Amino acid sequence: MTSLQKVRKLHLFKCVSLLCAENGFIPSKPRLYANGSPHILQLRRFCRIERAVKNGGNLCEPTKKSRFVRQEAQAALLEYLHSTRSLQFLDAENMSKNAPEFFDKLLKRVDIDDGDVGRSLARFLRYHPINEFEPFFESIGLDPSEYSSFLPRNLMFLNDDQLLLQNYYVLCNYGVPRNRIGKIYKEAREVFIYDYGVLQSKLRSFENLGLKQSLVVKIIASSPYLLKGDLDLDFIVFLEKLKNVGIEYSLLEEHISEEDLYNWKCMLKLMCLLGDWGLTEKKLGEVIKHHPDLLLEKSGQIAICLLGFLLKFGLMQNDVLSVFLEFPDISVVKFSNNLCQCYKFLVEIKMPVQDIGRMFVSYPTLLGSCELKKVKSLLATLNCGLNRLCQMIKDDPYVLKQWVLGVRVGRLQEPNRILRVRMMKTKFLISLGFVEKSREMERALKVFRGKGVELQERFDCLVSTGLSREDVIEMLKVSPQILNQSKEVIQTKIDFFVRELGYPVSALVTHPALVSYTIQRVKLRLLMYKWLKDEGAVRPDLALSTLMSCSEEIFMKNYVNSHPRGPEFWERLKKKVYAD
Repeated sequence: MTSLQKVRKLHLFKCVSLLCAENGFIPSKPRLYANGSPHILQLRRFCRIERAVKNGGNLCEPTKKSRFVRQEAQAALLEYLHSTRSLQFLDAENMSKNAPEFFDKLLKRVDIDDGDVGRSLARFLRYHPINEFEPFFESIGLDPSEYSSFLPRNLMFLNDDQLLLQNYYVLCNYGVPRNRIGKIYKEAREVFIYDYGVLQSKLRSFENLGLKQSLVVKIIASSPYLLKGDLDLDFIVFLEKLKNVGIEYSLLEEHISEEDLYNWKCMLKLMCLLGDWGLTEKKLGEVIKHHPDLLLEKSGQIAICLLGFLLKFGLMQNDVLSVFLEFPDISVVKFSNNLCQCYKFLVEIKMPVQDIGRMFVSYPTLLGSCELKKVKSLLATLNCGLNRLCQMIKDDPYVLKQWVLGVRVGRLQEPNRILRVRMMKTKFLISLGFVEKSREMERALKVFRGKGVELQERFDCLVSTGLSREDVIEMLKVSPQILNQSKEVIQTKIDFFVRELGYPVSALVTHPALVSYTIQRVKLRLLMYKWLKDEGAVRPDLALSTLMSCSEEIFMKNYVNSHPRGPEFWERLKKKVYAD
């Protein structure tokens, strides 16, 4: 042996000794010579120990083990479960790879011998059998805190609970993901004690309703309670309702999430509620097709809360239905959050309560579509005060679209814009004969929305319908809000009032608020009044203002209920009017 070779070997021995001493290892007495020549024994063993140390330091702390060490341990656990305990290979593999907390807890109990994790674990399991229900429950999606109460007191081995395994295999073979079966076990535990053939029969009963197997998997994974007892009646009625409104089951399959829990009774309630309010089956189907989350998000509870929210702000039922028919292309959760944030925004800028109410009644869809910036940030960017911000919204509510998140807002370049808008409105009102600074003018200035040019166009539209200029001016003094509608809407309403209902246009002079009501409201009440008059149940000379200004509850009580068949005719008429 040359001197250089001797130096190299001695240097290597020294490095090994130093490394072992530094890391707390006491190597067994090495045999450095065999057949008269020095060599290092168990070098592979040393490299394995050194690699484990570099990756975590303490071999008994499983959270710090390297991927290689974990793979060896998982392979040993897989071999034990499959070969020794005779579990199916896929089950053994799932339990060894998808039960990390049980796995780590197990390795803490194992003394690693010579760095060989796999062999040490295999030897440990030979003398310390595990409770197989623990890794099983964790591998199907349950946390230890969830499955601790499910562990059987007198069993350790899965093969001893054949009904559990049998029903588990039925779900697996049907296509239910293994990590979703834990939710079924937690919420419908009796499913796993069904006798042979019972669970297959229940799954077939879902398919008999016309559902595809892939959809059944999603439904039972999201709503395990449907597997308990007989088929849920609310679920069956819900499916029938979907068919009636023209919804294919494929829409459910596309949008149902296995992570959610669905209340089919609540969704059915929402659909029936919208139908009772006058939404036809065809329209209801179209709304759900375009916005399935109205029905599926929190089982329709968000949409129901949205209905109540809008009603509290003074919207009538037909106005709420219009919101659903014109629902923007955003989620119902986002829409509801935007409405709440807009309300807080308007309160923060100190907008009067009555004006906030008018905003929600007139522009609910706009408010639900805007995710507004913070008031403090907006004031700093625009370089204005609360009063000016409030007045800008009153003058043009659509300015809110310029203040949404993600849109760059610049500093206001025209500090006198509000004054100029007011001057234009004042000039328009003076041209109509309003007295400057009078009570009528101040009232009109607060109510009018739009620029002076737009107001003039709407005024001319009213005159073009056959009303005199003086009559229109008197109408505006009584109901200035009628000019807040576009000229197309004004023209449509007056044409309907005159041509379809047969009233003279002069009738609007005595009750100009008719132009503000929706066509459905006017048509429904006047046709109902005509029927009651023909039946002799009401006076034939009631004023339009009497019929139109009262609430629906008072109208029902004073007029509809005055005839025995009144409520029945009212419901039929309402469905027909809103269907048209």
